[in-house]
Amino acid sequence: MLNRPRPTQPGPDQESVWDYPRPPRLENVGQRIQVFFNGLEIVDTCTAIRVLETSHPPNYYIPRGDIEQGVLRAVSGGSLCEWKGSARYFDVAVGDQVAPRAAWSYPNPTPAYESIRDHVAFYAGPMDACLVNGERACPQPGGFYGGWITDSVVGPFKGEPDTEWW
Repeated sequence: MLNRPRPTQPGPDQESVWDYPRPPRLENVGQRIQVFFNGLEIVDTCTAIRVLETSHPPNYYIPRGDIEQGVLRAVSGGSLCEWKGSARYFDVAVGDQVAPRAAWSYPNPTPAYESIRDHVAFYAGPMDACLVNGERACPQPGGFYGGWITDSVVGPFKGEPDTEWW
């Protein structure tokens, strides 16, 4: 039998990931998004798109033009999202440091997600820091999903122990 989680009640200026829709919704982000790796700021943008999906903290998709040139290296293999389509992955490399498969994109997304074409999302865990309006984001638990957890979102979050059947 499916064990449904009990959502955390959001406080002021918070949102519950259990109020996010399925299929996911895309939303333009007016906040400043920064990503740092190996001491270098590799992203600084106010034009990201976030993907909001039930039980997941937001994923932030960055326009390719707002990513430091030369830090993404395409790698083989991919994955499939039932909503967005086929994903491809990138190593993130700065100097002698490489974070394997630490970023991904949808080069040919399904029509409903066309606006994330030419955008790249980053896993927060391998980066030095991922910031949303100056607040350091924590990685979504579990290692597979790439959501960023900030004080503005409450869970519980997909990826925590015993969440594989949500």
